[in-house]
Formats: sequence, structure tokens, C-alpha cells
Amino acid sequence: MAPVENLTAVFLERKSAFSWHDGMMIPGTTLQNNFMADLVTLADPTSPFTYLNYCKQHGKIYRYYFRENFYLTRQEYNRYCQWAASQLDSVHYERKVTALAYDDADQCYVATVTDLRNQCQLQYRARRLVVGIGSVPSLPACVGEDYLSAHTGQYLRQKARLQKARRITVIGSGQSGAEIYYDLLQDMEQHDYELYWITRSSRFFQMETGKLTLELITPDYAEHFYQLDEQQKHKTLQDQVSIFNGINTSLIEQIYDELDEKSPDSASRTHLYTNMALTQCSRRGSDTELVFDHCQTGKRYRFMTDEIVFATGYCYRIPDFMQGIADRLHLTSQGRYRLAQDYAADINGDEVYIQNAGFDSHGLTNPDLGLNCFRNARIINAIMKRQVYAIDTGTTFQAFTPQENNQFAQLSDQ
Repeated sequence: MAPVENLTAVFLERKSAFSWHDGMMIPGTTLQNNFMADLVTLADPTSPFTYLNYCKQHGKIYRYYFRENFYLTRQEYNRYCQWAASQLDSVHYERKVTALAYDDADQCYVATVTDLRNQCQLQYRARRLVVGIGSVPSLPACVGEDYLSAHTGQYLRQKARLQKARRITVIGSGQSGAEIYYDLLQDMEQHDYELYWITRSSRFFQMETGKLTLELITPDYAEHFYQLDEQQKHKTLQDQVSIFNGINTSLIEQIYDELDEKSPDSASRTHLYTNMALTQCSRRGSDTELVFDHCQTGKRYRFMTDEIVFATGYCYRIPDFMQGIADRLHLTSQGRYRLAQDYAADINGDEVYIQNAGFDSHGLTNPDLGLNCFRNARIINAIMKRQVYAIDTGTTFQAFTPQENNQFAQLSDQ
């Protein structure tokens, strides 16, 4: 929104400074999207907030050019985002939103906010709201919230304590689980622990990165997916798991090579298991007892571990402060936002926009970092009621539904 004219915007952030998944800043880990998935490039490559301009301003654009690696490390991406955020006067840190209400007289929304620095109450008024609350750690249904500190989001804060254990168990086989397993695998000799990696999935699968598959992460496919009915969306997402929840091929190869190079003694102290669904989790003194059901044989197993890392992803939870405007929101029977194509969630269709909550309605294009610009452009265009940013169309070689002008004649609906 920085260059948009005739728009006054304020961004309220509870943190004291910008940080991006700081619990997962494992040295050497990279994004799964290339550098063009920065904050602005795919919406406006001429913006001063591009990653390439960040490199230029920091005197390292030639180093990046010579490096010939399109994939940024997590740490580098975080530094870039901090640089961009530092230039925005509209971001107010240490401001915690505690309540929202609608003022019928003034026809505006009222946000009640706690200034965490001075411990005082503030109010902000706005005609439009964009709620960009992030997702929260997702734990298996059998796991209590007292295990939240064991989630991947807290990994680096807990790593030193974890490595004092006799046995560490990583549960979950997505990218984050793989990164943590590899990080702990490399340190086994120094700390002398056993390391287990357990997943419910049928295999440790790599992320699909075929070029035609990647066309499913485009504005064109976003438009197609949104038009599908709810049942078809659910079925389609199940079929696309390996696109949004797989492991980088290079990381799988690093893990395999590290296992192969381990001494026989070290290799015997790490174990990988698939098809293991966690059904029970309970503390037994300083240890944790886990019960797994094998997804193929149906057999049940008990397993004891000292420490756990839950690499079980994130989910969206509607924040409590939204209750004050619940009567102005479109919600499904399951209590989720019923989002319009432009991410509006209010009854008037042009007042409250929701980020990060559209996985069920908008599909895999919703969480993908590379489509941040597309999603934000849709919201900004809707707020301004004009095209501030062009939405790219015709970006794929494949068509997601036949067109009659390409020799297809529709016979009937099913």
C-alpha cells in the first residue's frame, strides 16, 4: 500500500519488531520459493521494496549475481523483510488489538488497542479492515496445549534443552520436520542422543516442482479453484498434498547422504518410520508416552521418548477480538469465514478482508509465499475500487477448463 494515493493506512503489530518464523531460522535452510516471491516483485517489479533493490542498497547485488542461486536462506529473507518494514512509518509495533466494534452512527469500525509499551488503551477508527493475523501451531488432537513449546515454531529456543535428552522424536514429515531432523542428525555425535523421525504419511515424499505442476500456483488457477464446489475443493486439496506439503528434493538428498556417511554406531541410533498415526500422548514423569496406530497393519504400538518436536503444521483460528463484529461477517456452518473471491468476509462484501484464512475456499494458492503479491493486489484493488495493481491472466500453458473457442462444445452439466 506504500505508493497508493488517496489511502490512509495504519498497521497494528503486537510484536516489538518484525520477525519471520524466528524459531525456525536454522542456518542454511532456504525458502521453497525463489527470490521473485519477495514482498512486491510479482505485483510491481519497479517497486523500491524488491529483493534486488535490497541487494543493491546493501552493496551485494554482484555477490548475489555471482552466486547463481535463486533460493534465499530463511535468515536472508528475514533480513530483507526487516529492511522493508523499517521504511514504513505506518507500522505501529507493540499494539495489541483487544476488541473490534462497529459504530453505526459514524459507519466505521472501531479497534480497541493496548499499547504494550506504555500499557494504555487506544482507539483506531477505519472504514475498511484487513485482518492479517497469522496461523497458530497445530498439534494432533490427542496432544494438549502444554506441548505448544514442543512445536517447530519454538525449535531454536528449545534446541539446547532438546540436545541434553537421551531420545528425541520428531513427528511430522513436511519441510519443517525434515529441516529439524537434518539439523539434529548432524549433531548426534556431539550430544550422544537417539533420534527418531515418525510420520503418519505413507512415505517421506518430495515436493512436486514440475513446471506444469507449478502452474497450479498462479492467478489463473486461483480463479479456477475458487469456482469449484465445496466437495470438489476438498477432494482436490487432498490430491495436491505433495505440492504444498512436500520436502525439497535437495534436502531429502542431504538427509540420505548424511545417514549413509554416519558411522555404524551413529546410524544405529537414528530411526525413520512411516504410516504411524499418533493416537495418544501423555506424560510419564520426565518422559512422554506415545501410542501409535500403524495405518496399514492396524497394529498399535507404545513408544517412550524424552523429548518431542511436533512438525505438524499450522492452522487458522479466528481471533477472539472478531467477536465484536461477528454479526457483520459471513461465516460457514463450521464457523469459518465465507470469503469472497477478493477475500472480503463481511455482509456488505467490501469492508472486512481476511488474509491467511482461505485455504478451504481458495486452495493451495492461499498459503503460497509466491502468491502473496497476487492476494494483496486483489485486496488493495477491492478497497480502492479500481485497478491499482494489474492482475496477471493467461499465465499458464494449460487450461483448467475447456473453452468452446478451442473446439470444445459443452454437452451438459453433471
